[in-house]
Amino acid sequence: MSSVIRKGVCAGLPITGFAVIAFAHAILVKSIPAPNEVVTGPNVPVALSFNSRVDQARSILSLESGDHGTSRLKVDIDPSSPSRLIARIPKAGAGSYKLRWQVLSVDGHITRGEIPFQVK
Repeated sequence: MSSVIRKGVCAGLPITGFAVIAFAHAILVKSIPAPNEVVTGPNVPVALSFNSRVDQARSILSLESGDHGTSRLKVDIDPSSPSRLIARIPKAGAGSYKLRWQVLSVDGHITRGEIPFQVK
């Protein structure tokens, strides 16, 4: 299990190894950027793939920079997959960032987590 999935939470509770939680919620299965990846800026593509469909209107992606400033990203659903969110980070300067995500799955459960990465 990746560090991204272990950092997820459901309704304020950490996701652990409970099978019921794992099957009832949107679990992050892949991310671009990947956890701790070093990417080239200044325009950074973002794609988060989940194990089930997510609600775009209630999905939130925000970016925390190294100086702890936070900005919200415009979120879209990938037209080829309703379980994949896409966004773009414009004008990302060199440094450390955290991509924070929160999604509402079609079963009504919220999951959230963060993905640390760097821009060179």
